[in-house]
Amino acid sequence: MARKQGISIENVVASATLGAELPLDKVATKLGDIDYSPEQFPGMVYRMERPETATLIFRSGKLVCTGAKSPQDAALTINQIARKIREAGIKIKKPDVQVQNIVASTDLGTKLDIDSIATALTNAEYEPEQFPGLVYRMEDPKVVLLLFGSGKLVCTGAKRQSDVERAVKQIAEILKSKRLI
Repeated sequence: MARKQGISIENVVASATLGAELPLDKVATKLGDIDYSPEQFPGMVYRMERPETATLIFRSGKLVCTGAKSPQDAALTINQIARKIREAGIKIKKPDVQVQNIVASTDLGTKLDIDSIATALTNAEYEPEQFPGLVYRMEDPKVVLLLFGSGKLVCTGAKRQSDVERAVKQIAEILKSKRLI
């Protein structure tokens, strides 16, 4: 698990387009251990152990990788799959890997009074009957933070690791300035 300043990246979702239609039967033969049931789902699922990821591969040439613990692991996964597809004799473009979402977690190191935070922050939603955490929508960086009474925080929607780090730093500063931590 990638850690920086007490932040753990839990999941990176990335996509790429290979610029060609893929004959999925031929791809399935080359990749081997895949889940492919075209009558149930229009793509195939390819799981790798290193890095530990799952990638959806579609006939359109689009790939969606999930489960990576860093953007680098997502890119490595997609590039390894592209190499195997080329080895099967299928002409494709070099994948342009785009991070779609980074989910990360951290612990602010103190219990949080979620009711007080919900009152003090704009862009915050807190409905404890439906979900135990406060949902805070940050504008810059454009991410969503989930804050829990335990002091744990989950950040989702980031495109870069630096966005996660900025968001965690900003929310800590906001909470300190309002004497909420």
